Amino acid sequence: MSKLTTKISIPVILAGVFAMTVFIAFDQERLNLSFYILIFLLSIFVFFFGFATGQQFSSPVKKLLERAKELSEGNLSSRVYLETKDELAELAKVFNKIAENMEYSRIEQDNAEKEVGIKVRARTQELEETIEALEQKVKNRTAELERLISEYDRFKQSIKSKELEAEELKKQLEELKQKSKKAGRPKKVSTQI
Repeated sequence: MSKLTTKISIPVILAGVFAMTVFIAFDQERLNLSFYILIFLLSIFVFFFGFATGQQFSSPVKKLLERAKELSEGNLSSRVYLETKDELAELAKVFNKIAENMEYSRIEQDNAEKEVGIKVRARTQELEETIEALEQKVKNRTAELERLISEYDRFKQSIKSKELEAEELKKQLEELKQKSKKAGRPKKVSTQI
């Protein structure tokens, strides 16, 4: 017997025992064997009536409590169906409405998470494509810069070699001037290049 059944049954049984005690107190003169048998049968009836009443009231409450525990553990499809037409049935309807709202909210939350996940993946893919395109542009520009630097180095090298050639030619020209002065030819040789 559960605690709730006991809490309901004991007052009903005690009320029955009290009623029998009052009944006995009023009719003390006629106490005979048939009366004691009747009192014994009546006591058994009161006990079973009290137990049945306790069960009748505690059974729906037990169902509500079990479903509330299931709901608290995350089983949002948990519902209570009572066939009574009293406040407990109203409480069961309210419980079912709360469970239904929670289940609907969970479904909406899951859908929102999926939608956000899809949007994040799409945005991530866009960003990855943009990054990849930028990396390719950087590679292309780097290759172009390397080519230009290489050309610049060759051009610079070419200029240096031309400068060296010009210096060499100036030296040779100077030597020719010197030789021509020694040889006695006063011809004027241009030093412009």
